[in-house]
Amino acid sequence: MTVGELCEKLALEPLCMPHPEREVLGGHVGDLLSWVMGRAEEGDAWVTIMSNLNVVAVASLRDVACVILACGARLEEKDMETAKEKEINILTSPLPAFDICCRIGEGLR
Repeated sequence: MTVGELCEKLALEPLCMPHPEREVLGGHVGDLLSWVMGRAEEGDAWVTIMSNLNVVAVASLRDVACVILACGARLEEKDMETAKEKEINILTSPLPAFDICCRIGEGLR
């Protein structure tokens, strides 16, 4: 499934989506950035409530397919600019992380 398809299927709001064709290969959920940095895989859809510049940095470092901000979280405008520069797909949803993960799991099977 691509990021664009995931966005459409889960009714996610794209905040920055330079690569909708990027394949989602798996998923990771977590808010402890050092944990995510050591465990997220390339191509993951990363679900988090964290919404700061460090999320963009970790997403870039781990080369995730997208970041999904749960519970309606949003990046500040200056952080969004960095996400655009680094071409990181950033999506948001009003749903809690658990619900998002369940829906992603259903879609990837």
